[in-house]
Amino acid sequence: MEHFFTIIGGMGTQATETYLHQLNERTPAARDQDYLNYILVNHATVPDRTAYILDHDQPNPLVPLRADFEQQAALGPDFFTLPCNTAHYFYDELASVTDIPILHMPREAVAWIGQHLPQAKRVGLISTAGTRADHIYDDEIQAAGYELVLPDDAIQAQTNELIYDNVKEKNHVDRDLYHGILNQMFEERGCDTVVLGCTELSLAQAREPYVKYPVTDAQSILVDQTIELAQKFQKK
Repeated sequence: MEHFFTIIGGMGTQATETYLHQLNERTPAARDQDYLNYILVNHATVPDRTAYILDHDQPNPLVPLRADFEQQAALGPDFFTLPCNTAHYFYDELASVTDIPILHMPREAVAWIGQHLPQAKRVGLISTAGTRADHIYDDEIQAAGYELVLPDDAIQAQTNELIYDNVKEKNHVDRDLYHGILNQMFEERGCDTVVLGCTELSLAQAREPYVKYPVTDAQSILVDQTIELAQKFQKK
């Protein structure tokens, strides 16, 4: 297969499915041959990223993820995507095993804010506890000159419930819970935008769109960047 990219997904599977659906839906195509060439590695058994970040005695997701990148790099994709925010904790280690580019979802999301929300100053983040603990978004947001706004303990608990109890466990989005979390971030914590820093939250946005205030949907942005980069390689 010529000019393809590899998606390292399955963390979780329903969120990866949303990424794929948006990817195919947004690709300009009038026939089968107009769609993009890609390989999906739906590695559902990768150990929980948050569990390891919070407790290094837990199984290390880096081991199987590194093997995935090494195996796929041998096939020669043009680039990789990693549609799991928390897995970007391992980005530098994964990038070290290959010279093939890996799109950096948190970095792309923060760059999008500068391009599309130029008046934004206070940038909120909702995510897994692991992504909060690894500071990947914190560093990107603050390096871009924004004031980082994190959820309080109550909002984080609600976010954990939405991610794990609703989406991961039941493949269900509680609309009132999801919209309530965002309302609190915007109206009580004064955010100009809120980054959806977990792909399960992006799934929630796809199914129950929140449009009252501008959200920054990291996975949706990754979809657009994936299509743009794939088309560039196709033209080479």
